[in-house]
Amino acid sequence: MNILVTGGCGFIGTNFLRHMLNESSCTLINLDKLTYAGNPRNLTSINEEYGGKRYFFEHGDICDSLLIPELLNKYSIDFVVNFAAESHVDRSITDPDVFIRSNIQGTYNLLEAARRKGIKKFIQISTDEVYGSLGSKGRFTENTPLAPNSPYSASKAAADLLCRSFHRTYDFPVIITRCSNNYGPFQFPEKLIPLSFMRALKDLPIPLYGSGENVRDWIHVNDHCRGIELCISKADPGSVYNFGGDSEYKNLEIIRKILEIMGKPDDLIHFVKDRPGHDLRYAMDFTLATRELGFMPEVGFAEGLEKTIDWYLNNQDWVECIQSGEYLRFTELWYKERV
Repeated sequence: MNILVTGGCGFIGTNFLRHMLNESSCTLINLDKLTYAGNPRNLTSINEEYGGKRYFFEHGDICDSLLIPELLNKYSIDFVVNFAAESHVDRSITDPDVFIRSNIQGTYNLLEAARRKGIKKFIQISTDEVYGSLGSKGRFTENTPLAPNSPYSASKAAADLLCRSFHRTYDFPVIITRCSNNYGPFQFPEKLIPLSFMRALKDLPIPLYGSGENVRDWIHVNDHCRGIELCISKADPGSVYNFGGDSEYKNLEIIRKILEIMGKPDDLIHFVKDRPGHDLRYAMDFTLATRELGFMPEVGFAEGLEKTIDWYLNNQDWVECIQSGEYLRFTELWYKERV
């Protein structure tokens, strides 16, 4: 079984490649553009152990309509798992153009090339943000109407609808997965948990939007990867599945937990002006994935957060490399604009 994984040098893609190489006998082809969040260092050990045997890297863009068919043929691809996307809401607010190009045009290029090739399954990795915002009660189900509130989530919703249309129009075997907030090792530090850790490590103020009351459901990246693997082996074409961790916390609670683990004071928290269109709450109902795929999250949040912080502390070479590059430039600019 040969799987094309797009965006495999990103956070979730990296963990998925590691999971599949450890838990299956498949061959994995990683196509990555290597933007600021695509870090080839994430896969150094994978390349050393599996490179040229069960793991192959291709540097390229999913928007390249000539490259995709070439790769599908070159490696006799059976499955496509599309992680490749611009994913940071703040960046989509300041520069939506790249999100439209990568997340919509790129997904279309993959779909069309895969349809012409006749692959067995196309797994589109989406997000809970396509559903919009919840009030204080209830959870998103797969039947919740799409109501995106940011350029990022709108571009992902558009990609989901393209996938749906390819299934309905061409009987193309697409499966869409929508997950809640992921956390774990290798996450680029523009996201809440690694951003808070890295600033706390240097005793720098940790910016927190509004009053910190926004609620997110958290899933450990290993649980998410298991869910995607279940979709490859069990999901029917045209299916949509939610994956969540059953772990809802306010953003303020998350940062306080990180500071407690690290032995840092709460006064590092610095409340800043809220971002436009900030969704209040996300929560995922993954009953359908449990019933049809046998999915259940296995990593409790308290355990998962401690292991995540331990990973960052024990991989200081990775942390220092990240901090010396695009991360540092972006976060410092972001912070200055909001204080």
